[in-house]
Amino acid sequence: MGISIYLIWSAYAKAPAEKNKKIKPTLWLFWIHLFFNAIWSIIFFGFQNPGLAFLNILIIWVFIVVLMVKFWRINKLAAYLLIPYFLWVSFASILNYYIWYLNYL
Repeated sequence: MGISIYLIWSAYAKAPAEKNKKIKPTLWLFWIHLFFNAIWSIIFFGFQNPGLAFLNILIIWVFIVVLMVKFWRINKLAAYLLIPYFLWVSFASILNYYIWYLNYL
C-alpha cells in the first residue's frame, strides 16, 4: 500500500497541471479509504461490533477495487501492488462475516 501510493504521489509531483487534476481525486480517495481502514479496528475490537465492522470492511473492499482501477490508469505497478492487500481484505471480510454470523445472528 505504501509503495503503491508513493508511486501515485510521485506521478502527481511530476505531472503537468492538467494531469494533476486527474490524479488529485485519486489521492483523496486513497486517504478516505485509509480512514475507513483505520476505523475498522476501532469498530471491531473497541466497540466489539462485528456487524458494523463487516459493513465497514465491505466499504474498504469497494474502495480498493476503485483504487486499483484508478491506479491502473496512472501507474500499472501501483495497481499491481494493491493485489495482496485486496486478497487480504477479501479474506478478512470472510472472517469478519463469520465472526458476526456465528456470534450474533
